[in-house]
Amino acid sequence: MDKTDYIFGLRAIIEAIDAGKTIDKVLVRRDLGGDLAKELLDRIREYDIVMQKVPVEKLNRITMKNHQGAIAILSPVGYNHLDNLIPLLYEEGKTPLVLVLDGITDARNFGAIARSADCAAVDAIVIPERGSASVTSDAVKASAGALFYVPVCRERDTLSAVRKLKENGYLVVGASEKGKMNYTEADFTVPVAIVMGAEDTGISPEVLRQCDSLAAIPILGNIGSLNVSVAAGVILYEAVRQRLNAGFSRD
Repeated sequence: MDKTDYIFGLRAIIEAIDAGKTIDKVLVRRDLGGDLAKELLDRIREYDIVMQKVPVEKLNRITMKNHQGAIAILSPVGYNHLDNLIPLLYEEGKTPLVLVLDGITDARNFGAIARSADCAAVDAIVIPERGSASVTSDAVKASAGALFYVPVCRERDTLSAVRKLKENGYLVVGASEKGKMNYTEADFTVPVAIVMGAEDTGISPEVLRQCDSLAAIPILGNIGSLNVSVAAGVILYEAVRQRLNAGFSRD
């Protein structure tokens, strides 16, 4: 991890939070105590920042300097929230195209997906707070800078995010080999959220049940599945094809 990606030390992290720095998460030593630690934990709760309690060995792997039991991982960009973005997209007269990533953990895959998403004019990428790759310098590099342009919404969990999208009129299409429908048969000309699952296990069962339809990409060779970033590109460009054919603006 590059040293510009994190801040260490209790007072330094408190000051970074107060200064409005965009913090991806704070790693805190499991047995951390004391008045200054309490002040930091209060700030983390106040600003609803993701916190992980970790063994001191994990902190030491990031830096051997005097971290005092806490390291804040910085995000290169700010996160959005669906509650704010959903009405905004409708107010702008868009037919939204949203990409939901259910447990994508590899930063390179996340970055590659974001690059395709920007090229396909995706309006937002949704990720969960935990169990997911986030916007780090590695992800930004893999995205060729696309993560500076595509809004990323970080929600409490994927299930609640999908339910929120459905409640606001989105068709939710899950990309899954379990789907009986060819991905070209899905309707991407309506407000739609495309769900891509984790690299190893796919879409989680509870999210799978919330999908309005499941779309499969035909696999004709010996390998059973595509890399998730490739699969995302295939499906996103089917959405692009349909939308251009339906007369959507290229802007």
